Amino acid sequence: VQLQASGGGLVQAGDSLRLSCEVSGITFGYCAMGWFRQAPGNEREFVAAISRSGVYTGYADSMKGRFTISRESAKKTVYLQIDSLEPEDTAVYYCAARAILKDNALRSANDYEYWGQGTQVTVSS
Repeated sequence: VQLQASGGGLVQAGDSLRLSCEVSGITFGYCAMGWFRQAPGNEREFVAAISRSGVYTGYADSMKGRFTISRESAKKTVYLQIDSLEPEDTAVYYCAARAILKDNALRSANDYEYWGQGTQVTVSS
C-alpha cells in the first residue's frame, strides 16, 4: 500500500493550496482517509477526515472554515484544500488510510493503518 502526498510548497500568508494524496495497493473505496500535520517541535495533530463514501467529514475545531477535505474515487485521491493560509499552518502534512467496513470519518492517528511520506507546507508572513 502506498500513499503519495503532493501539493505542498512555499506560499505567502493569505494564499491557498490544495494537497493531494494518491492511494495505490488497496481498494480506495474501502478506505477512510485523513490528513494530519506536524510542525517542528510539535506532536502530529489531526486536521481532517473523510469517510469511505465521502458522505461524512470531520475537522479539528481549529481547522473549521479554512480546510476542506474531499475525495475522488476515479483518481483514488483524497484532497485537502487550505484557504487563507497562515504562518501557523507551516508543517509537514501527512495523509493516512484505513480499510474499514463502517462509513466513519476517523479522527485519531491510532485508527489509521497506512501513512504517506508527507508534504511540506511553508507559509511566509
